[in-house]
Amino acid sequence: MDKIQMKILETTSLTEIKSYLNRPSNMQEDVSKIVREIFEQVKEKGDNAVRELTLKLDKVWLDEFQVTEKEMLASMEEVDTELKAAIRQAKENIYKFHKAQSPANISIETMPGVKCWTRWVAIDEIGIYIPGGTAPLFSTVLMLAIPALIAGSKRVAVFTPPRQDGSVHPAILYAAQLCGVHEVYKIGGAQAVAAMTLGTEQISKVDKIFGPGNSYVTEAKMQAILRGVAIDLPAGPSEVLVIADKTADPAFVAADLLAQLEHGADSQAILLTSDAALALEVNRQMQVLSANLPRRNVIEKSILHSFTIIAKKELIPELANHYATEHLIIQTGNNEFYLEGIRHAGS
Repeated sequence: MDKIQMKILETTSLTEIKSYLNRPSNMQEDVSKIVREIFEQVKEKGDNAVRELTLKLDKVWLDEFQVTEKEMLASMEEVDTELKAAIRQAKENIYKFHKAQSPANISIETMPGVKCWTRWVAIDEIGIYIPGGTAPLFSTVLMLAIPALIAGSKRVAVFTPPRQDGSVHPAILYAAQLCGVHEVYKIGGAQAVAAMTLGTEQISKVDKIFGPGNSYVTEAKMQAILRGVAIDLPAGPSEVLVIADKTADPAFVAADLLAQLEHGADSQAILLTSDAALALEVNRQMQVLSANLPRRNVIEKSILHSFTIIAKKELIPELANHYATEHLIIQTGNNEFYLEGIRHAGS
């Protein structure tokens, strides 16, 4: 039996269906204590603490943390033409979408002689954390650096774990250049968050930290708040909810589910559908599409707490609201029905 199969659950009981919609537990003891100790080390020893932690956790010793101009230029040659084109296209699409969201300054006289106004000003210095351990998330560079580029932040610094040869994945560097990033540092984990929070000899502190990470990075961001540095949000494991009906392309649905499942072993993907035949075909397509994926071993773990729920169409918006997913994808013949009923979802 193929390991890449979603459990298919079917019931008419709304209470029972809601009981299925639980997120995987990811409790790790002592994370807070370990991260607090990392902050103390970086505070006391600066660069040396970052070097020692990088050696311990990433198995590489670094004298200089910042990626050089030579390394940045080399990435232009190391990324293949097809991937460059995809990154450029993504950058263009993301730029258009975020540019359209740029807020406008307003000024209004609420009563004679009383004027109220707002003026939007970019955050001066931001730090962006880009995971690079099990997968180099160069897409996150695009999603976070492009809004900073549009806003006009004075300094945008990317922090990402080094590979064992001391380099950074070239696709991350290529995306960073394309988005106007000012600095890239070969530092990952909680020590990266501590460095951009406290500052070291080689690294200037930032005003706000953005980006996803594992439980240690998330905890480090929470501790950064206590030290006067803002964060975007404490991100949890990746998740997606796909709503699809018989009009959907099963291969597209399967691709959307797999794309989220490969993020990490604690990721979760859920398919909500009223069509049993679609559920079976999506399972088949997931097997076909995952056959040659380099991160298939990750998917085999994350799919264990992922599933398909077959439910009546009328119940699906309420179930989606109950789960309140991070990522929502709707592939149906009547999208408006679902959009009108869904109030709780991320992107």
